[in-house]
Amino acid sequence: MKEALVDFYRCPEGLINFSLVGQLSPELGYFAFGDGTVCYGPTSWGSPAKVARNGLRDVSQHVIADGPHLGLPFNPSQIVENLRRERYTADGYEGKRPILSSRAMQKTYYCLRPLLPVSVRKHLQRLFLRNWDRLFFPRWPVDTTVEQILERLLVLILSSQKLERIPFIWFWPEGALSCAVVTHDVETQGGLGFASRLMDLDEAFGIKSSFQIVPEGQYPVSDNFLNTIRTRGFEVGIQDLNHDGNLFDDHEEFLLQAQSINAYLQKYGAQGFRSGRLYRNADWYEALDISYDMSIPNVAHLEPQRGGCCTVFPYFVGRVLEIPLTTIQDYSLFHILGEYSVDLWKRQIALIMEKNGLVSFIVHPDYITEKRALEAYKALLRHLSDLRSEGKVWTALPREVNRWWRERSQTKVVLHDGAWRIEGPAQERARIAYASMKDGHLIYRMAPAPFTGSVLGDHTSLDSPEMQATISLGFCQK
Repeated sequence: MKEALVDFYRCPEGLINFSLVGQLSPELGYFAFGDGTVCYGPTSWGSPAKVARNGLRDVSQHVIADGPHLGLPFNPSQIVENLRRERYTADGYEGKRPILSSRAMQKTYYCLRPLLPVSVRKHLQRLFLRNWDRLFFPRWPVDTTVEQILERLLVLILSSQKLERIPFIWFWPEGALSCAVVTHDVETQGGLGFASRLMDLDEAFGIKSSFQIVPEGQYPVSDNFLNTIRTRGFEVGIQDLNHDGNLFDDHEEFLLQAQSINAYLQKYGAQGFRSGRLYRNADWYEALDISYDMSIPNVAHLEPQRGGCCTVFPYFVGRVLEIPLTTIQDYSLFHILGEYSVDLWKRQIALIMEKNGLVSFIVHPDYITEKRALEAYKALLRHLSDLRSEGKVWTALPREVNRWWRERSQTKVVLHDGAWRIEGPAQERARIAYASMKDGHLIYRMAPAPFTGSVLGDHTSLDSPEMQATISLGFCQK
């Protein structure tokens, strides 16, 4: 039950003490865990709702605090996994669309798509995505439900055990407050031709990015082009196989195509994968010889396949690290919403940074050649560069995030001679942070590196400003 919490915070497992109260309901559905925090799965208190909406049954009133032990009416690790793997979309999800719902219609559209100019496609897509802004769940424009669940659990643990603070391994290396990743999906011959200029532009702002290449059918992929990406310090990733939108239609066919994708991964020396148009099925990832995937959006209201992982942090799907897309794609911003400012991007960045999360982008070289779009992208790069200069964000390649998150996942906080220490592969770059309570809310404070304070010492040695997560205390003591 506590795996999700321990893995997310990398906190001492011995400090986490809770168990299931009662028998879980046989049916899956929605319920709340505190103020508007939507959960999906079984609960031992009442029947969960079939649809996510306002007024869900709040099970936080049925948490039992018995000394240092917490009794929970649900399994938090199961709930978190359901959200991250989008399992709530399987039955009765309101985001299912009434048009283009059949595979035959999708295949017809994608066969015609190369013949349709953007000016035509965007009108069809707006019809396809109609009423997107009325979807209740996940929350637009950024959903942090997973973080809210885990933060609330930490609040309950601090209160029930009367702990002053809980140590954990900070989320990013060297104490970075957040992380930003810029990726470019190359879809067409035109995008391929603009890629070099895009590298020049990214470099002008001191940002290295990843280029996801379609191996077959869309354009010729030369060794010279791939070598140029690598030698300039950028990254090569695989995007689908032929970008026809059919990769996840049939499992047996997927397994056949996965063999070809794996061959290209080896040929290109690539570690990461993204599916075409973000069609996805996390349960099939094991067939791909990838270290990380980047196909699952945080909120997928404006994607052909709706849903969303409801988190702004990387997470593991078996052996594969998922690096979720946490902001709106450039195509959706420019052509679906018709916006050419960076206001929405900035809003999403601010919301993600409030949680110290991962800000990730898809910007297509195919769609930013127009002057308005290019100026908007430059403004985004300028904003990211400013945040980095202010020490607020670590700009990284996907492979760097993958390496860090894997090292962090194998690193622990241990007690040694009365002080908390870091042990494991990330110990040179990791920082200890503390979660504590202030006015009923959870706050994070970071310890200086190297940490030499006592376990029972005060907070005077902590050098970073408080980072507050507005998770209020609320449970039933019995």
